Amino acid sequence: MAGAEASLEHLMYSRNVLVIEEYKQRLKDRESRVADRERVHVRLGYVRLSLALVAAVIGWESLWKHAASPWWIAALLLLFVFVAAIHSRILRSRELAQRGFSFYQKGLARIEDRWAGTGQTGERFNDPHHVYAGDLDLFGHGALFELLSTARTRMGEETLAGWLLSPAEVDQIGERHAAIAELRDQLDFREDLAILGEDASVGLFPEALVRWAEAPKQMKPEWIRWLAAILSVSAVGGAAVWWLLGTATPLITIVLIEGLLAYRLRRPLEELLHGSELAFGDLNLLSGVLARVEQHTFRAPCLQSLETELSSHQIKGSYAIARLRTIVDFIDSRDNMIVRILNIPFMYSVQVAFAAENWRQAHGHAVRSWLKIIGEIEALLCLSAYSHEHPDDPFPEFVQGAVCFNATDLGHPLVPAAKCVRNDVRLSDGKRVFLVSGSNMSGKSTLLRTVGINTVLAMAGAPVRAQSLRLTPLHAGASIRVNDSLQEGSSRFYAEITRLRALFDLAGDGVPSLLFLLDELLQGTNSNDRRVGAEGIVHALLNRGAVGLVSTHDLALAEIGDSLNGQLHNVHFQEDFENGRMHFDYKLREGVVTKSNGLALMRSIGLDV
Repeated sequence: MAGAEASLEHLMYSRNVLVIEEYKQRLKDRESRVADRERVHVRLGYVRLSLALVAAVIGWESLWKHAASPWWIAALLLLFVFVAAIHSRILRSRELAQRGFSFYQKGLARIEDRWAGTGQTGERFNDPHHVYAGDLDLFGHGALFELLSTARTRMGEETLAGWLLSPAEVDQIGERHAAIAELRDQLDFREDLAILGEDASVGLFPEALVRWAEAPKQMKPEWIRWLAAILSVSAVGGAAVWWLLGTATPLITIVLIEGLLAYRLRRPLEELLHGSELAFGDLNLLSGVLARVEQHTFRAPCLQSLETELSSHQIKGSYAIARLRTIVDFIDSRDNMIVRILNIPFMYSVQVAFAAENWRQAHGHAVRSWLKIIGEIEALLCLSAYSHEHPDDPFPEFVQGAVCFNATDLGHPLVPAAKCVRNDVRLSDGKRVFLVSGSNMSGKSTLLRTVGINTVLAMAGAPVRAQSLRLTPLHAGASIRVNDSLQEGSSRFYAEITRLRALFDLAGDGVPSLLFLLDELLQGTNSNDRRVGAEGIVHALLNRGAVGLVSTHDLALAEIGDSLNGQLHNVHFQEDFENGRMHFDYKLREGVVTKSNGLALMRSIGLDV
């Protein structure tokens, strides 16, 4: 048995080493590219400066001494433009290489447990009233979302957060497992998506884009578009008459008519072209992501299904978004001074508005679907990156039958590997509640969070931090970090019993079954009410088919198992106090704790009791 465990540890170590070496090799390559592009950038800068100086000298000779042909200046200008174009491509290549360097640098930080504070925290998804989000550290600095999220778009972040906040069906989880298994080793694909866009930040505002795309038609009736085109051509004719015959009356008349038409259309123009600046942000990123996904060949059925939906009227989503990006460029051009002057005579805004309206009518219905698909693919890529960077974390196995949670070497994914102490947790075979007793800081709350966060990962379709995990579908519900609220005018005890009522209601919803995690249950009331209330709550939850863990340092609660017909299992953590210092091993043991460290801990900090 010891030999098998040693062999497994060696295999896990070898996998981690391979991933680390691969990342370091790619990191070194991207760093080399950055240095190479930087050298070319500097040289091209000198070339451009030299060309500008030579052109200035030749210009001087041509204008003042007539010693050089102006054609030399034209040739030099063309050469300067050519070199500038190459220079721009080199700068873009350097930027992409820098992003690639950052991509692998962050990956190594995640593998080596240096990732906290380097990613997106997902604070905008945090709901203080959610039944486990705050208790299990899903969002915030150093939380699960920051560890998992490598998404480039807000759709990807929202999809990932949604998966963490709500358990999936077992069939969906199986599809995600297949997709993650396919994507986790496709580093080039993940890197390509990570470096797309005009900048490296998370971009796109899907809600604004969907609102704009699905808004009702503004520019009507349709004949106004043709009237605008006729008027713009007439304005050109009026300008020609003015130039040739010297009379401006036709042009002025036409421009006045155009001005009246533009004034009549001011509201739809405002709503269509000005009303949604956020909607048009980062369209290059969206088009790039769509194009890269369309180019990729997928094997997993769910990925193939998602890819086939990325089209509208037989036009690929990337092409349609690129066309919208061109229309947006025309919209933005209205800020140009020359375009402002010619806006009314050429009916520029009206023509652009009709082009935007036509795009919206042709493809607006598909935008929501495109964004949803990109969000799902990005969320899968986030979980794939985690799986690739933590190759020893397996997928959980879902089973049917009586509610169970059987984990071997279960660890907390947010605790650095060097400090993580793993434990076995088995809720099955009639044992439906772990009553975890122990002293302060011994590891009770961490165990509850460990069980809860791995359940969240399992139900999201992600790998789990364990040697193995077999479970039935479970919906986590926790009362761990429940506090009073001055804003809501509630005490800690009232906040706790409100959360308990929410868990009680959740337990009656059927599949998935509730996994309750109750830390220091009912500590805000007297000991008698606490014991009676705790026993009643656990009884009620079990009667509704739930399983779970309850922690306490009140040994009186250990007696509630007498009335639960053997469904409660007492386990504990303990500590050693030597030479005035507390030592914890965080290993779960059978039975009720027999030690207490409260007084010793107070004395250790100089509080003489």
